[in-house]
Order: sequence, then C-alpha cells, then structure tokens
Amino acid sequence: MDDSEAMRLALRLAAAVEGRTSPRPAVGAVLLDQAGRLLGQGATAPPFGPHAEVVALNAAGSAVGATLYATLEPCCIHVHTPPCTEKIIASGVRRVVIGTLDANPLVAGRGMALLEAAGIEVTLLNDAEAARQLRPFATLITQQRPYVTAKWAMTLDGKLATSTNDSVWISGPPARAWVHELRDRVDAILIGAGTARYDDPQLTVRLSVEGEDRIERAPRSGPLRVVLATHGQLPPALALLQAPLAAGTWIIVGETCPAEQRHSLEASGARVHTVVVDEQGRLDLRAALAFLAQEGYMHILIEGGSEILGSAFDQQCVDHVAAFIAPKGVGGAQAPSPVAGHGLTQMSKAWQLQEQSIQILGADVLIEGDVSYT
Repeated sequence: MDDSEAMRLALRLAAAVEGRTSPRPAVGAVLLDQAGRLLGQGATAPPFGPHAEVVALNAAGSAVGATLYATLEPCCIHVHTPPCTEKIIASGVRRVVIGTLDANPLVAGRGMALLEAAGIEVTLLNDAEAARQLRPFATLITQQRPYVTAKWAMTLDGKLATSTNDSVWISGPPARAWVHELRDRVDAILIGAGTARYDDPQLTVRLSVEGEDRIERAPRSGPLRVVLATHGQLPPALALLQAPLAAGTWIIVGETCPAEQRHSLEASGARVHTVVVDEQGRLDLRAALAFLAQEGYMHILIEGGSEILGSAFDQQCVDHVAAFIAPKGVGGAQAPSPVAGHGLTQMSKAWQLQEQSIQILGADVLIEGDVSYT
C-alpha cells in the first residue's frame, strides 16, 4: 500500500464516523509497516473517545519504524483526551503523513513541529479530499457556526411544489436514497415552520442496502431535528412533536413567541430555544446557528422551505448546495420556488457555485457545489 492508497483508506474510515463525533472532527488514521503492510487503522471514537491516531496505534500494538497516515494534523493540546503527538512520539513511529493542517489556531502547524522536533519525518499532502471532509470542523473553529448544506428538489420549471403546496414526489427513488445518505452524515436537519406544517416530516434516516461503494457508518439515534418557528405556532399533532421524535427535536422561536406557545411545545418533550428577531420580525438565523454551534453541532442540513432558504442566502450562511432538478413541470405563478427571501437586485452580485459536480440519479439531475458570495 502506498501513500495515496493509505490516505484514501484513512479518508474512508473518517467518512464512516461523520455526524457522530461533533464537536470533534471526524478523522481517519492508518498505520503501515516498512513493507507497506497494514498494522492498524481507526477513526475518531464517538463521542469523546480516543482520537483516530490513538485507535490505530492501539490496534497495531507495536509501531516501531512504521508510517502513520492521518487525515488531519495530530493534535498537540489536551481537551477531552491527551495530545496525540505524545502517543505518536512514544510509539516509535518513523514517519507521519498528514492529509491537511488543523484549522484550530492552537494546533495549526504545532502538531507537525512537535513531531519533527522529535526526529519524526513528516509529510503534509494538502489533500483536497481531506480538506473537503473536514470543512465542517474548520467552519466551526473559524466562524463559530456550523457548516451549512442547503438541499432542495425542484421541477424543471423551478418549482418546489404546486400552487397548492403538493410536493410528493418531485424527485425519484434514487435521489431520495441519496438524500438519506446525506442525512446520515450531518449533525442536524433544519426546516421552517411552513415545511413542518405542510409536509409533517419525520426527518429520520432510512438507508438503502444497495450499492457496493456505500460506506457503513457507526450506528446512532439519528440527526438532531430543528424547526424554526418564530411564533411557535406548530400543530400539536406534528410527528416531530410526538414521542420518540420530540426528544431529539429543537424548536427555535423568536423573542416574540407567546409564553403559552412555548410551554405547549415544551410539554411535547421537544426542547425550545429563543433567539432575537430582525426589524421584519424574522428569526435571526445567524443567532440560531451560533446556538447550534454552542451545542456542539458542526454540520447542518437545511431542507427548506423557501423562506428559510431565502434567509440563509440573504445572511450568507449557506456553504454548500445540493440541488435536484426533476424532468417535470407544474407551472403556476403562485407555486413556490426554492429560494425566497429579499434576494438580490443585480445579476452581477449573484452567489455562484464553485467546484461544481453534476450527477444523474435515475431521472433526476443533482448539481452540487460550494457557495461563493463574491
């Protein structure tokens, strides 16, 4: 196994714990002997267990003269666990190959420097896939908010639903299966009160057993569910307000929410948090995201509706887009489009996607990319 193959394996190990390690990064590590044979491997142990490097070293037993591959620079500070650099230096590892540097200013470059000072050869790959995989952690550290993915499915004529708000189903089974895979690796799914009322979703994960390349992720109870409801006006019969879903649901309300509405929501078993509202009476989405970051959530998936997506783009909170286009149309001036909000008045100032990719899933087209606001 060479450097590239070992790092690809480490990235796959990290992917298997995405959505399970927050607020710590999902990291993978692989240990090879001098002949390139696998000695040990591991990933960040959720929720606050050993780091990936320690898991791999423990699995190997002896690591004298070996090469350690880690998707992220080994830590050199004591938070929930001892510094990985201490364990690596004591193990007798000869060489360490790092996918990408740590975004945490307390670590960035220091982990590498400590290893080199101990006589260990260090190679930094600046691997694009490692950096992409660790963007949620980097966003949490540098911006004090979760990394936000916006997902929607629309018709060929740009509609989220018909004029009567019927949206079942815009996309086909392969596209919906892809969305459940995405849900399985985020920390929370966020929707607005309108989507909660019209669709009454459960926001759970239902995985397909098909696909040779599908990553088997560690079991968990599912992503957190978040509903933004400024005035707290949600029907008591909603699925998200019933056991057992209510216990894993946050309802974020505005400071104008009546006390009786708040008490009713809390009585369902859901948790309620209050944030400020803007001049138009809308929830401050950045305040809501800052709260979720404080709770330790790194990657949020916004699934609509158009008002929430509009607010997210207006406030430049969206980092990544996954948009499905179905080969069908419904028309209608009153049929909603994916992104509402205030919008922009000049096309020259439109946000754009970078590093775009296009996939065909069944009859649907998936366009993904990172959002640039400049």
